[in-house]
Order: sequence, then C-alpha cells, then structure tokens
Amino acid sequence: MYYVYILYSKEFERMYVGMSKDCTKRLKEHNSGKTQSTKAYIPWEIIHTEEYLTRKEAREREKYLKSAAGRRWRKINLILPHD
Repeated sequence: MYYVYILYSKEFERMYVGMSKDCTKRLKEHNSGKTQSTKAYIPWEIIHTEEYLTRKEAREREKYLKSAAGRRWRKINLILPHD
C-alpha cells in the first residue's frame, strides 16, 4: 500500500503534501529535520491520509493535491487543527 498524506504545521500555518509506504516513519523524518523542504516548519502533524494500491495512483493524487486545484480542494475539505 502507498499513502498520500498531508502534514500541517500549526506554528507556521503551513501544509505539506507527500507520499510514503509508512506515514508514521515519514512523519518522524519530517519532524527530525531530515527533510530539507520541511525542516524550517517543525513540528508537523498528519491531518489527512489516503490509501492507494499502486505507487502510480498515489503519485498522481499527490501531484493533484500540490496543484492549484488541489490547494483549493484542501482549503474546502480539510479542517485544520487549532488550540
């Protein structure tokens, strides 16, 4: 299985979309600063996941969620955590 996940940084009000076979392990990598594109916005939390059978399907969904249409989808469909 492959997962598309959306992370949220409350402190910086930022989202990040990614793909992995193990979301828990990947979140730890993001929060440990191992990922260049996300280390400036630590801490992250997973706010959304989707499951796919193939890497190709997951990659297509990840690309969509990173597009302008996908950003609109995220804005409409996701409830962001707050204090």
